[in-house]
Amino acid sequence: MQELETGPLHRFRDWPNEQVPKRAAGVYTVWDGDRLVYVGMSGRAMTAEDLEVSDGGRVVAKGLWTRLNSHASGRRSGDQFCVYVGDRFVVPDLTPVQQRQLAAGSLSLDSLVRAFVRERLTYRFVITTDGAEALKLEREVRRGSLAAGKLSLNPLAS
Repeated sequence: MQELETGPLHRFRDWPNEQVPKRAAGVYTVWDGDRLVYVGMSGRAMTAEDLEVSDGGRVVAKGLWTRLNSHASGRRSGDQFCVYVGDRFVVPDLTPVQQRQLAAGSLSLDSLVRAFVRERLTYRFVITTDGAEALKLEREVRRGSLAAGKLSLNPLAS
């Protein structure tokens, strides 16, 4: 658990990260400077056996790597984290010019989310033995178990 708060810090701007296993269940925290903004997990249904599967010797990405990859892309479709970032951090700071560009289709909100994620946000991660352990750990962090305090984007309702 402590690694999610004080472990190695990685920048989304440096994605992809070779330290993130291609196939793993795990939990990650996302930071904006010293502020904890989000916790997520991946591999909910993964068992220890799922983590060992490969495709003819080639490891097929699944779990933590694919989730962080999705966040780094900035695409909001199918990625609740990117929706939160867009709604809470990007949209409120849009200039009138950017609003007109979005309305005209000459500017992409996804590109602005990607830029925000890659320029401002960092993450820490831990690998878990399976999806059940990841889910349990994520819920603990969402309840406020880290010293960094309450999450900005997805705290667990009391």
